[in-house]
Amino acid sequence: MTDLWTVHTADLEAGVLTSARALLDDAFDGDFSDHDWENALGGMHTLVWESGELIGHASLVQRRLVHDGRVLRTGYIEAVAVRSDHRRRGHGDAMMDALERVLRKAYDLGALSASDEALEFYASRGWLLWRGTSSAMTPSGIEATKEDDGSIHVLPVGVTLDLDGEITCDWRSGDVW
Repeated sequence: MTDLWTVHTADLEAGVLTSARALLDDAFDGDFSDHDWENALGGMHTLVWESGELIGHASLVQRRLVHDGRVLRTGYIEAVAVRSDHRRRGHGDAMMDALERVLRKAYDLGALSASDEALEFYASRGWLLWRGTSSAMTPSGIEATKEDDGSIHVLPVGVTLDLDGEITCDWRSGDVW
């Protein structure tokens, strides 16, 4: 039996958070840092359980992005993973359905930074590749984030975007996108 939870970080018990972190560490082959984990907290999570075991996680956190002179309240997707032996069974779609429902009702824009392996998945869900330049509002000013160009995806919710323009994210520790 599969069970899908949609819950805020504040309502997750420590054991569930520990299980989610372990799932993400495993899914990202040890390339999931403490900063990555911290960036996935403080918002909504979707968790997929099967026979009492956590097999999927994704989260949606609030960020501020700037585009075309506007500050946009953005639902940012983080830490999406399904345990390797449960992939290609619709769990990723189920988690994204739940988070996109929240995103469409609460935010101006959805955004995420996708791995090369996930580009097709997000495109199939209607996420648009950002073709323009990217930058971050750092403590020392706005700095280009060229290394992230080509991985940023957006999901417009009631806003018009120039996908060839510039987009700037707020500052945070670790990967800014």
